[in-house]
Amino acid sequence: MEQKTIPLLEFDMDSEVKFTPEHFETTPRNLPERCVMSFSRSSMEAIAEKYNATLLAEPQCCTCSLPVYGLDFEGEQIALTVGLLGAAGAASQIHELAAGGVKKFIACGAAGTLTPKPLGALIIPNAAVRDEGASFHYAPPSYEIEADAEVVKSICNSLQKLGLPHGTGKTWTTDGFYRETEEKIALRRKQGCLTVEMECSAMIAAARYCKAKFGQILYCGDDLSGTEYDSRQFAHATDVRRNLVEYALKCVGDL
Repeated sequence: MEQKTIPLLEFDMDSEVKFTPEHFETTPRNLPERCVMSFSRSSMEAIAEKYNATLLAEPQCCTCSLPVYGLDFEGEQIALTVGLLGAAGAASQIHELAAGGVKKFIACGAAGTLTPKPLGALIIPNAAVRDEGASFHYAPPSYEIEADAEVVKSICNSLQKLGLPHGTGKTWTTDGFYRETEEKIALRRKQGCLTVEMECSAMIAAARYCKAKFGQILYCGDDLSGTEYDSRQFAHATDVRRNLVEYALKCVGDL
């Protein structure tokens, strides 16, 4: 491996890793092939209860537990869990769940909208700007990473069958939640980014590394498109988030 001027550019695909998720007893085993990751714990728990889900595993990290439920949805066994906030946690979680048997992922959650869109509008990322660190450990350096085109198409087809308006486009994945500056927002908008969030590019890279299919459904939450920031009180959009989990169950079942 050649040393670079920036450590994140030192991608090493060739040498053997020191340890894998399989080394740890906390890594879930024998999971369903399909999995929905919700970035809303309360919504995940509500849907698990609605479908009489069974607790399959409850991995622990240093600060929280990450229950993995199993439920029957339209004849398919699907795993349902809560996603860890941020690229590093989400990428590691994808890696661990893939080691446990998951081969098809749909993640769902909120994103800031960079262009004027109503609260709850659905966006399917087809690419992501890699303004985070985790993806550079799973894929060679690049400015952006493309989502799996077949998965994006499948999600759009599923949403269309449900009669749900939606769009596709690029998202901006950032580690700096409080560093979304005016100039960066303007640049990302010029680059074609519709949304900003904290996990997408890392999850795409991690899933691809693990040879798993991955797609994401974002709903437009807070608004960064105007001269002033508008939270739109998106944290209180309970029905939007719960419905989103059910949409994701449908989409992953169709993969």
